[in-house]
Amino acid sequence: MAEWLVEQGIGEHRAIRLAGERITHARIHLLGTLSAGTVIDAKLISRTAGGPRGLAQTSTGEEILVDRLPKAASEGAQLRIVIHRAPIAERGRLKLAQGRPTDAEPYQPSLADTLASGGNHVRIVRRFPACDWDELIGEALDLRTEFAGGCLLFAPTPALTAIDIDGALSPRMMTPVGIPALADALHRFDVGGSIAVDFPTLADKADRKALDEALDQVLVGWPHERTAINGFGLVQIVARLERPSLLQLASWQRGRMVWHRLLRRAEGLNGAGIIELAIAPALKSFARPDDIEALARRSGLRIRLREDTGLAFTAPHAQLVVDG
Repeated sequence: MAEWLVEQGIGEHRAIRLAGERITHARIHLLGTLSAGTVIDAKLISRTAGGPRGLAQTSTGEEILVDRLPKAASEGAQLRIVIHRAPIAERGRLKLAQGRPTDAEPYQPSLADTLASGGNHVRIVRRFPACDWDELIGEALDLRTEFAGGCLLFAPTPALTAIDIDGALSPRMMTPVGIPALADALHRFDVGGSIAVDFPTLADKADRKALDEALDQVLVGWPHERTAINGFGLVQIVARLERPSLLQLASWQRGRMVWHRLLRRAEGLNGAGIIELAIAPALKSFARPDDIEALARRSGLRIRLREDTGLAFTAPHAQLVVDG
């Protein structure tokens, strides 16, 4: 049985599966957001005339697209709803959470609960063992990952996640190295939903068939549907979408991802003094006072926030400084 390690960090919970010191699978849940499996009460504020769909709102103002509404449910009715897709931030808008009515008891699962409910072995740890978490988040923020002979370029959009396989190798030589890298990235970045993959064009039908067979091998055991590669090198993959991927978080929740990575680095500091968090001015709006207080409690140290115009938005740093 696969083991997931879970860190219950400040502002987010994160989970990984490891092979040695390398992350093979990862997930992030932003605290304060609805997650799949949550059972919550909400008020029906509108519904499609004569249809089973409507819009509900929780007591804290979160809106949920609701399906399978009973005919008797009128606007203003109180409903109990189970969430089956978390809200996903996109450029200029929020894709609302989706749910349906239920008779279950109210429930707010943690990331560890969600993983355990899927039959996984879960272990909550104070800190992950030595691994490439920082590198993984860096790749997500760059929307790019390298492999021998090429790279994967990612472009999350409201409709789908586009992945371009690029490099200096010939199209035929790209297949044996690019396909394992693609499968690796899908798991490491927790990608779901509609995915469009652009391979180098393969003119020979036999080469395209070999690529399809290689895709079948590396994606075995991962629930999805896909098209065969077409003459232009395009493959469409559809997988279940329950939550935002790391790539979507890096694109549409970029400030929170950068801030949370900084907090994690600060939690890992050892020694005496003051923890100084140096950030670009543009990141300050994401520096929540509650998060800073939580860091002080966890570390037992004072926290100093310093703006530095010379720092890039994605390159804040944490260090211990002398208390003086």
